[in-house]
Amino acid sequence: MTRPLELAVGQVATRSLEVTAERVRMYADITGDRNPLHFDEGFAAMTPFGRLVAHGGFATGVLHALVAEEMPGPGTVFLSQNWKFTAPVFIGDTITATAEVASVHASKPVCSLRIRVDRDDGETVLEGEAWCYRFVVGEAP
Repeated sequence: MTRPLELAVGQVATRSLEVTAERVRMYADITGDRNPLHFDEGFAAMTPFGRLVAHGGFATGVLHALVAEEMPGPGTVFLSQNWKFTAPVFIGDTITATAEVASVHASKPVCSLRIRVDRDDGETVLEGEAWCYRFVVGEAP
């Protein structure tokens, strides 16, 4: 039998990331996503956002880092994700991901997390839930 995660319902972890123009360029180089909304100030000015918007992957990426590095921690993978984008992330923002343990399986290394990402001005840009599985070295899944 696999041992349960050493987490408690209500436990919270956070992780922040500064979204810079250089990071947006690097993200585009990796993904190939060169949407003018991210790079063309004139184009972005004509949208409801009014200015350059960072890729949605920044909000989800900081969550991936939080889950892999902070809580539940190394060896964790997502089983499912159910979240929605509620506001844009702009270049120059610092975003903070928060995960709160909603449930922990009694006999498997599985947990559910309430997820939120906020901009430094306090606006929530992403919210939802995720189920995670943490592989433990030397134990079968």
